[in-house]
Amino acid sequence: MGAFELNGKVALITGASYGLGEVFAHRMADIGADLVLTARSAEMLEGVASAIRAKGRKVTVAAGDVSVEDDVRRVVAAGVKDHGKIDILVNNAGISDMRGLTSENYDTETFNRIFAVDALGVFLYAREVGRHMLERRSGSIVNICSIMGSGANELNVIAYTAAKGAVRNLTQQLGCEWADRGVRVNAVSPGFIATEMTRAAIEGLGMADYIASRTPMRRIGDADEVANAVIFLASDASSYITGHDLLVDGGTNASNGTFQVRPGHFDWGAMIGKPVIPGGYEGMVPLPERFSLWAAGIPGVHYELPAG
Repeated sequence: MGAFELNGKVALITGASYGLGEVFAHRMADIGADLVLTARSAEMLEGVASAIRAKGRKVTVAAGDVSVEDDVRRVVAAGVKDHGKIDILVNNAGISDMRGLTSENYDTETFNRIFAVDALGVFLYAREVGRHMLERRSGSIVNICSIMGSGANELNVIAYTAAKGAVRNLTQQLGCEWADRGVRVNAVSPGFIATEMTRAAIEGLGMADYIASRTPMRRIGDADEVANAVIFLASDASSYITGHDLLVDGGTNASNGTFQVRPGHFDWGAMIGKPVIPGGYEGMVPLPERFSLWAAGIPGVHYELPAG
């Protein structure tokens, strides 16, 4: 593994009780890291910690709310006391809102709660762990952002996109501000990822096909694919990278718009034996009737003009 190994490193992971946080914890432990795990549920954290201790890693569990300043200070202090240092911070904790409310109908209470966890919590942990890292002139912070922080999306909600946009800018600012003092700050922005937390909504409600239909890679992502990016940015393999937001989204944000409805001109090439794509894919919306004129191609090019 070389530079990707985390032997002798201590990683603090927020939101580590399940979902992506649990995956990050196991993957980092597998390549040598000892861990400080935090989330609101001590019971769930202990379940994760027990499985990782069985691998021979040292794990500190410290429950707390990322949006509560005293909790953040207590968790960081516990990690430093137990391990003597914190080399890596993964700011993973986050919440969203599945109600699908439009912005004009969004309530202030929910907006504030999401922003407090998803944005303020990232800053609080970056600040407290950052102070420790700056004293040691060494450390890597990885913030879990989102493709929703880089642009609008029909599946987004205003509080979440505002918070993740803040995390993206915070990452760039801290990444540059602390760069010459040995502390790197980067972000990973996942697209739609199947985890314990999201699988029911994405797969159970039939959203997976729809999401695949608007993603250039034509599939949703896997938690291990996000973990690969986190490990890269946390490790010495990315030693000359800071202030960067790494998109793990199957090409979604690189696209200026990816078809969900089968474009009519895809059939034109088939007429001359050179199809644009070899076929459809699961989740593609059938060509609407009102676009049926496209399917025949351009008069005089793909078919002969009517006589007279």
